[in-house]
Amino acid sequence: MSSPQIRSLSWGLMTVEGNSAPYKDCKVWPGGSRGWDWRETGTDHRPGVQPADLEEVLKKGVDLLVIGRGMSEALQVPSATLDFVQQKGVEVRVLQTEKAVAEYNKLAVQGAKVGGVFHSTC
Repeated sequence: MSSPQIRSLSWGLMTVEGNSAPYKDCKVWPGGSRGWDWRETGTDHRPGVQPADLEEVLKKGVDLLVIGRGMSEALQVPSATLDFVQQKGVEVRVLQTEKAVAEYNKLAVQGAKVGGVFHSTC
């Protein structure tokens, strides 16, 4: 299964290949995607992305995870979260969201087993 491309990104709005409804924030993995609802794990800009936010994507068998921190990089990614991903044997890249989407799409087109979580506002 291939990772779906992110078709468009603007402030507060993302569209992903294979899904007709837009997302505000999203999770993507080989074969699928869904909205990323921070309320599920109590996530906020600080302290930021938690391991629980990433577990679903990591369980899909990705080799590489891209995290988009937002347009202004307001979303934090604690070192403990990065350690959690790396302990699973998964490479992780943390970027401003526009750069993260470009990196993710480049890897998806190349056929990499890539997943991602993306914040589309601040």
